[in-house]
Parts: sequence; structure tokens; C-alpha cells
Amino acid sequence: MNHDNDNEDDEDEIEQQRRMLIAQAAGIFVNTAIAGALTIIEPLYNKTPYHTSALTGADWVRELLAGHDRRIRSELGVHKEIFQELLESLTRGGIGPSKHVTLEEKLAIFLYICVTGITFRHAGEHFQRATDTISK
Repeated sequence: MNHDNDNEDDEDEIEQQRRMLIAQAAGIFVNTAIAGALTIIEPLYNKTPYHTSALTGADWVRELLAGHDRRIRSELGVHKEIFQELLESLTRGGIGPSKHVTLEEKLAIFLYICVTGITFRHAGEHFQRATDTISK
């Protein structure tokens, strides 16, 4: 009978180890789930400014329009006079500024993307605007 007690003790130890492994796995799962949730939720509560350039997109466009004639051609692919004519055509066609973006900046964003081939995300960084704003 002593042999039977040893088997029962072994089975109890195996069962105890199995329960401990299950508890450890559950703990790892819970910690992973919490870490994943915090990774997703953290940016919603800890707002760190993303667009922090000293020069906004509107300021950059104003600088282009007031600067050397060849600079606007180099950056936007059109001469200053053509840029002005495009603005007038857009205005006559019923296109205007939005709540936060001037028509000049809208046109500059469009031309800049055409000239450089950059993504909306990169244009957003350049013009200090959200990607959704750029895509409109």
C-alpha cells in the first residue's frame, strides 16, 4: 500500500504543477492583454503634439508667394503668376477656403504632392496638417 500512496502523492504533485502552470499562463495572458490595451489607449489620453514645426503650412505658402520667383517654381512646379491664375480659376469655379485651410494652402498642398510624389502622411508633416485634412 505504501506504493499506492507514492502514486497518489505523485499524481497530486503533477496536478499541483499543472494548476500552477495554468495560473502562470493565465497571468501572462492577462498581463499581455493589459499591455496591449494600454498601448492602444495611451495615445488617446497622453496627447503629445505631433506637428511642431515653427513654420506652419500657411506660413510656408506665404513665404513662397512673397519670396523669390524661382523658389515657388522649384517647390510647387509653377511660376507665381500661374499659381495666381490657378487660384482665380478655382475661385471662379466655386472652390474656396475651408474652415481652417486657405485656398492658397490647398492649392500649394495639391501642387506639392504632384511635384514631389510624397504621400498624404508626408505632406501632412510638411504642411503641419492632419492626414485627413491633406486628403480632402
